[in-house]
Amino acid sequence: MRLVFLGTPADAVTPLRALVDAGHDVALVLTQPDRRRTRGGHDDPSPVKRAASDLGLPVLTPTRAREVIEDVAASGALIGVAVAFGQLLPPAFLGALRHGFVNLHYSLLPRWRGAAPVERAILAGDLETGVCFMRIDEGLDTGGVYACASTAIGSKETAGELHARLTDLGTRLLVEHLPRVLETEPIPQHGEATYAEKLSVGEFHIDGSRPADELARVVRAGNPRPGAWMIVGGKRVKVWRARAEPGEGRPGVVRPPGGLVTTAGILRLDEVQPEGRPQMPGEAWMAGVRGRALEVQPVEGS
Repeated sequence: MRLVFLGTPADAVTPLRALVDAGHDVALVLTQPDRRRTRGGHDDPSPVKRAASDLGLPVLTPTRAREVIEDVAASGALIGVAVAFGQLLPPAFLGALRHGFVNLHYSLLPRWRGAAPVERAILAGDLETGVCFMRIDEGLDTGGVYACASTAIGSKETAGELHARLTDLGTRLLVEHLPRVLETEPIPQHGEATYAEKLSVGEFHIDGSRPADELARVVRAGNPRPGAWMIVGGKRVKVWRARAEPGEGRPGVVRPPGGLVTTAGILRLDEVQPEGRPQMPGEAWMAGVRGRALEVQPVEGS
C-alpha cells in the first residue's frame, strides 16, 4: 500500500521500519523540524528523520502540517499513518488523502486521550494499558478504533520501559491490521473518556507530603522524562528509581541508608542523581554526605 508516514521520536522508528519491511510503499515521511535535542548546542534531526534518510525515503519537516497539504495530496498515497507525530492535524490536512489518516495511540481508548497517556496511566495507578489502532478525526483522539491490544503495567515498570513494550505491541497491531483498513469501518469509542494532559516538570517535584506508594509512581512515570526531583540543601537531586517500603518517621527527611520518610511509608531511593553528578545508588549518595539525615524542601503549597 502506498502511504505517507508521520512520526518524530524514537518510538515511531520501529513502526516505520516495520512498514517498509512489510512491503508498503512509503511515498513521503513527515516529521518535526530539526531542533536542539541534546546539550550539544546545535539542531539535530528527529529520530524518524534519521531513519527515513537511512531508508532512502523523502522527508519533509513542516512547522505546521498545513504547510505541506499539497505535497501530501500529490504523493499518490492512499492513506496516512501517524505515530507520535507531535502536531494536531487540521481538517484540511486530513482531507488531503482519499482514505484519510490512521494512528497508533498508547492507551485503551477512550481512557487517556491526549499527550501523555503512558505517564498518566502510571501516575493514576492503572493496572492495565495498551495500544489502539484508530482513525484520526477532528477531535483529540476521538476517532473510531480498528483494533486494540492490552497489557498489564509492571509494578516497577518505568514510563520508558512501558513505552518500549507498547511500541512493539503497537507495531505488530499496525502491520497486521493496516492492509484491511480500506475495506473496514472502525468501531466508535465507548466508555468514559479521560484526558492525559501534557506533563510539566513541576508535578514531578517530590517531598514527604504524599504517601510513598504514590511517590514511587511519580518516579516511575518521570523516567526518562522529565525525571522526578527533590531539593536538598538548596540543590536539585533527581530520583530515577525508587520503591515504597513500610516505615515511620518525620515526613520530609531522607535518612540513612537512603530513604525519604513520607506521610505513609518510606520511599527507598534506589537510584539518584545529585546536581552536577552522575546517577548513583541512593546508598552511595548518603554515604557521600556521611550518612546524615537530610531535610527535603517541601513542594510549594503542600
